[in-house]
Amino acid sequence: MSKLSRPRQQVVNKKARFEYEIIEELEAGLVLLGPEVKSLRLGRGNLTDSFVHISEGEAYLVNADIIGYSFADLTDYDPRRRRKLLLSKKEISSLEQKVKTGRYSLIPLKIYPKGNVFKVAVAVARGKKQFEKREAIKRRDLEREARTEIKLRV
Repeated sequence: MSKLSRPRQQVVNKKARFEYEIIEELEAGLVLLGPEVKSLRLGRGNLTDSFVHISEGEAYLVNADIIGYSFADLTDYDPRRRRKLLLSKKEISSLEQKVKTGRYSLIPLKIYPKGNVFKVAVAVARGKKQFEKREAIKRRDLEREARTEIKLRV
């Protein structure tokens, strides 16, 4: 299979870097069902409204929408179910402490394959204020205009 015809395998949270200031990133394993793995291999998932919740010493990915594989038997399948994240106890306690002490959130940035398993990039993030978002938009527009002017001069 050529690179052009290969299905997309990453599921990216596009709004995360716009809505949040990323403080720290870490990688976590993800507990999935068989049809979910096949669906993710086709790139069929959505992380837009998802977040990471820590309860009773376990970390869970909540509201991640992984559409079921169409050829599988999905009688009692919930695409937005809570999925357990595989982190060490030390990592979980560190994340829990950061969330409780600071005004931070835990958000997933992307789900991607690593070998035969899927990993989640989890970020400790702080929500941006409205004026910070406007500044980011202005900066992005100015950079885009500068690139087009450089292209026109060449």
